[in-house]
Amino acid sequence: MTGGAAVVSSEQTTFAHLIDPRRKWYNNKRLIVLHAWIVLLLITSSTNGYDGSMMNGLQSLAQWRDAFDNPSGGKLGLLNAIQNIGALAGYPFAPYVSDGIGRRKTVWFGATIMLVGTALQTASQSVNMFIGARFLIGFGLTFSANAAPMLVTEIAYPVYRAPLTSMYNGLWYSGSTIAAWTTYGTLLIGSTWAWRLPSLLQGLPSVLQFILVLFAPESPRWLVNKGREAEALGMLAYYHADGNEQDPLVQYEFEEIKAAITLDREVSKNVGWKTLIATPGNRRRMRIILAIAFFLQWSGNGLVSYYLNKVFDQIGITSSSTQLLINGILQVWNLIWSVSAALYVDRIGRRPLFLASTLGMLLFYTAQVICFARYAQTAAPAAGHAVIAFIFLFYSAFNLAYSSLIVSYTVEILPFQLRAKGFNVFQFTVSLALVFNQYVNPIALQALGWKYYIVYVCWLAVELVFIYFYLVETKNRTLEETAALFDGEDKIEKIAHKAALGGSEGVEPSEVREDVSPVEKKA
Repeated sequence: MTGGAAVVSSEQTTFAHLIDPRRKWYNNKRLIVLHAWIVLLLITSSTNGYDGSMMNGLQSLAQWRDAFDNPSGGKLGLLNAIQNIGALAGYPFAPYVSDGIGRRKTVWFGATIMLVGTALQTASQSVNMFIGARFLIGFGLTFSANAAPMLVTEIAYPVYRAPLTSMYNGLWYSGSTIAAWTTYGTLLIGSTWAWRLPSLLQGLPSVLQFILVLFAPESPRWLVNKGREAEALGMLAYYHADGNEQDPLVQYEFEEIKAAITLDREVSKNVGWKTLIATPGNRRRMRIILAIAFFLQWSGNGLVSYYLNKVFDQIGITSSSTQLLINGILQVWNLIWSVSAALYVDRIGRRPLFLASTLGMLLFYTAQVICFARYAQTAAPAAGHAVIAFIFLFYSAFNLAYSSLIVSYTVEILPFQLRAKGFNVFQFTVSLALVFNQYVNPIALQALGWKYYIVYVCWLAVELVFIYFYLVETKNRTLEETAALFDGEDKIEKIAHKAALGGSEGVEPSEVREDVSPVEKKA
């Protein structure tokens, strides 16, 4: 969130003339408070990231392996996959809860379940108890992860919406970084607390959300949809305009939200699951959403995310201390790249980032395969070290889009009436892909060794072709405009026209604030 991002530069942005250029995230008290609430929501992703890295680290701890009889193969796959199996169990209910009781309460509900799961995981006395606890964590995470990113994108100040929502998935690495260094630090603990302490710390984000999230602002879009328009206008005015309900930007946002929800209701008065594929625009959305959900987990990253120790064993790095140290450094590296990419989503654009990301992954994964093959033939340490270098480069490319953009792009292309259900389909698909990856990867690695990596090289080529032909650019549009983009320019014009008339009480969009500079008036 840099200061330079505050002024929207795109001439396509219909609300640019309504932005007060003096209101920045760092000099406005209410924006600072709003962003503090958003951070509380963003850490939902940290819980998920913590889990993946923690399981990676625990596999390198002799104390954990001894406590659970040195799991391997299918049993190890189940230990990793059970969290996502729990997530799958929650998906039929999550969108109804998010749309029914609101975004805030859904996050709180999920955090409560995760706290119970974390307590059981920390106190586990058997592998079955550990598995059951991880199932509960995944089940609770489904509710929080369904509502949190939607609430972020629906309450954010317009010029910060895309970077903040893009940070949601990027902050997966904040959790994974903490988990990686925690397991590295507990390596020398001689008791079961070497793995119980990392398990206990997994519940910290849920504790914060359990205590605080009910005090956060509710989505103005959800409030309008429930007929609570005065509360929605009050929320927008309080956080986006220092309490001024007549502020041009607030009026534009408010009227645009009402117009979009009204138009969506006219198109589909009874919104059900079939609505997701009922129109050409919706089918186009779902094609992209399903594809990028699979790409998120089937790009070869699953091997390193959950089975890094197995990868290290294949290149002769067997020391637990070395494995945990490299894992810790890798998570910091990933966090830097993912947050940096999130800050530039509106400057660079979605398509360029997705294309660069997919092409980079293809090139660097191919290089990994070559180095693995070289090590298998010669056992040369240099080849093994090259594999590590290309793993870091692969993740640099991965984080350009598949870490930073994957969630924000999904929620922004869905209209409000379909957002909870469509995002739920995305999450379900991710978990389905994860369950397959987590269960199959250790078995395939054991059977095929380095040759298994060739499968992902071929799949990455397929991903690149899909992204090139089907991904739609959406940068520098409001949330309503972006969602309407898939339904045709006429819908965008209807929403913008109604918002401009309603939000400015008859003032045309070309009329701007008196305190905006001539340069900004031109934009």
